[in-house]
Amino acid sequence: MTDFELKSKHRAMWASGSYATVAADVVAPLGPVLVEAAGIGPGQRVLDVAAGTGNAALPAAHTGAEVTASDLSPELLRIGEQRADAKLIWTEADAEALPFQDAEFDTVISCIGVMFAPHHERAAAELLRVCRPGGTIALANWTPEGFIGQMFATLKPFAAPPPPGATPPPRWGDPAHVATLFGDRAVAVRAERRDLRVDHFGTAEAFVDYFKRNYGPTIAVYRNIAAEPERVAALDAALTALAQRFDVGGGAMNWEYLLWTGRRAH
Repeated sequence: MTDFELKSKHRAMWASGSYATVAADVVAPLGPVLVEAAGIGPGQRVLDVAAGTGNAALPAAHTGAEVTASDLSPELLRIGEQRADAKLIWTEADAEALPFQDAEFDTVISCIGVMFAPHHERAAAELLRVCRPGGTIALANWTPEGFIGQMFATLKPFAAPPPPGATPPPRWGDPAHVATLFGDRAVAVRAERRDLRVDHFGTAEAFVDYFKRNYGPTIAVYRNIAAEPERVAALDAALTALAQRFDVGGGAMNWEYLLWTGRRAH
């Protein structure tokens, strides 16, 4: 698979279902948390990488910052632009080859977005390149051990083989892996594991139905096994069991993520 084919596949995956629904119903609280951790304020030049529909870009713009929201999927950007209640720039862009100048931004953020770029080293290098020396990089990414990391582990046996050289997305939630990606090019690093409380679904079965309808990566895996009813049933059961395992009462779950901040070294 060529790089163009891979990116086209990713674009189509995120355009399937309704990630905008997931962003609004479930993960919206992460954006303001990331903006606060990054210390974003008036007049700062901010880039949100893999911004989706703007869960972090919009709260950043509300602070008075000059925000550019970039994403591989133009469909998600259009939804964000239509819903925006603040002024910002929406730009189609590949996280592994950002169309911006060196040191163009004071702050570079990504909220559960850059983790899905398949080549982590390339994406990390781009985050650093477009951030000015001394500027802030701030990331929120699902951990391998948390619910979404375990969901991807559950999906893996049913999914098509990953492309050569691709790294699993939840590795971005491993502080040791992120330290390897940035090395001594990032200083004043802080890495904190936090939980997002999710009480939208009520039951494990409702979670499975919701993610089968709305979440691109889950939709892609079910399409891969659509002609195999027994495997579909097995995946339904595995995801239901996973949601039940993470239930902390009343159908609520805690989804762990890594909140990481650092400054680009001079």
